[in-house]
Amino acid sequence: MHTTRKIKVGNAFIGGGAPVTVQSMTNTRTSDTESTLGQINELKNAGCDIVRIAVCNSDDVDSCRKIIGRTDVPLVADIQFDYKLAVACSDIGFDKIRFNPGNIGSDENVKSLVHACKANGTPIRVGVNSGSLDKDILNKYGRTARALCVSALSHVKLLEKFGFYDTVISVKSSDVRLCVDAYRKLHEKCDYPLHLGITESGAKTAGIVKSSIGIGALLLDGIGDTIRVSLTGNPVEEVKAAKLILQSAGLRSGCEIVSCPTCSRCNINLSEIYDEVAKLLESVTVPLKVAVMGCVVNGPGEASDADLGVAGGLGKSVIFSHGRILKTVANENIITELKMLIDEAVKD
Repeated sequence: MHTTRKIKVGNAFIGGGAPVTVQSMTNTRTSDTESTLGQINELKNAGCDIVRIAVCNSDDVDSCRKIIGRTDVPLVADIQFDYKLAVACSDIGFDKIRFNPGNIGSDENVKSLVHACKANGTPIRVGVNSGSLDKDILNKYGRTARALCVSALSHVKLLEKFGFYDTVISVKSSDVRLCVDAYRKLHEKCDYPLHLGITESGAKTAGIVKSSIGIGALLLDGIGDTIRVSLTGNPVEEVKAAKLILQSAGLRSGCEIVSCPTCSRCNINLSEIYDEVAKLLESVTVPLKVAVMGCVVNGPGEASDADLGVAGGLGKSVIFSHGRILKTVANENIITELKMLIDEAVKD
C-alpha cells in the first residue's frame, strides 16, 4: 500500500501518514449563524476533527464569514454547482472546499476557482456519488466501481490541467460493496488522499453497521485518510460512530468497554451495569479498557487485557485488573467500586 500526499486543512492534515481524521457536517440552517456555530462546537467537543458546512447562496457566505475565526476546528464549504460561491468561500477563509470542477461549465470557470484556491491555500475535495454520475459515464460503464473512479479522476484532471494538486477524493455509494470496490480501484490509480464514507447509509443501527463494514474494510486494507459516517439525525452521533470505527481498526486510542453476551450463569444486570460504566467513561480522555463480565467462571481470564473490570456472581462479584482479582464486593457496590478505580486511573 502506498502513502498518499499530505494535504493541510486548517490545523489538521489529511494523508501522508497523518492520523485518520473524523469529519461530520452541520445540519442547521447555514444562514443561522449562531445555531451553526453552536453545532460546530458540539461536533468539536464530541471529537470531530473537521466540520463541513453547506453553502447554497450569498446569505450562507455572509453567515460563514461571521463564523470563521470564532472556532479553531477546520471548516469545509460544501458547494454544489456555483463556482462563484466556491471562490467566495475560499476568499473568506474556509480551510477546504468540497466541489466538483466538472460541474461548472467551462475551463475558464475552473481556472478562476483554481486561481482563488491557490492564492488562499485552499484544498479541494472532489466528491463523486454513484447516484449522480454523469450520463455519458453512466451509459458507458453503468453504475459500477469503474464508473465512480473514471468520474472522480476526470474531475481531478481538470484541476491538474491548471496545476492544482491539493486535492482529496471521495467515491461514495449507498451500496457497500460497490463503494469499497471503487475506493480500492482508486487507491491503485492515484496517490491523492481519500475521504471514506458510505453515503445515505441510513439511521441508528442500520447506518452504523453499513458504515462500519465499508469504512472498516478499507481502513484494515490501509486505505483511507479521513472518514465521515453519514447518519440521518444528530451529526454528533456520526462522530461517536466514527471514533469507535477508528478504535476498532486500531487507528485511534480511547476508552473501550468489553462485555460478554450473557448466559444462564449471569446473576447480575449486565446491561444496566454496562450503561452505568459507559456514563462513567464519557468524560475520560485517557485510554482505558473496562470489562463488564457476567460470571467469574470465564470473566477475569477472557478479559485479562482489561485495565479493570467486574465479573458477576450471586450476591457478590469480583473486581479485577489485567486478570488479577483485586477484591470481592457486594453487587450493589459494583458501580461505586468501578468509579473509584476509574478515578484513580485517570489521576495516574
